[in-house]
Amino acid sequence: MSVTVSPFARSNAFDDVLTSGREQTIEEMYSVPESFLEIEVKNPQTHGFGRKMFTDYEVVCKTNIPAFKLRHSIVRRRYSDFEAFRDILEHESTRVNIPSLPGKVFTNRFSDEVIENRREGLERFLSVVAGHPLLQTGSKVLCAFLQDPAWDKAQWILIYQYPVDS
Repeated sequence: MSVTVSPFARSNAFDDVLTSGREQTIEEMYSVPESFLEIEVKNPQTHGFGRKMFTDYEVVCKTNIPAFKLRHSIVRRRYSDFEAFRDILEHESTRVNIPSLPGKVFTNRFSDEVIENRREGLERFLSVVAGHPLLQTGSKVLCAFLQDPAWDKAQWILIYQYPVDS
């Protein structure tokens, strides 16, 4: 009796190991996945004094997805950069529902707890956005925001020709 396998059936080494009843080899356990994208938001730093204070965050991106120019990058972004990025994404990608950012905070916004909550929310936001297959392959602003240290929201706003609140 022969088994016919559809040419469209999905198979990978992990599934084969699970169904074969054998343990994974060291090479299978530790090999680089076919494609990966890891985003981390960390190391918040508060700058300035008085009304000019702001906090920025380190955005670390590790990937082997071809749409990204760099395999590993580190950039710093302010919350206002994330707001502009989200607005630009909404205009660029009308077929994708862009998640919301963590809300604005008006009291104690420079406390360790508020900064940590915001950092976690920004990391969740980026993980969802960067993990979306349509954005990974079709967004021009996604790769630039994650990897370009000279990313400037003003240049992107001009491209999409819409006003952004200052």
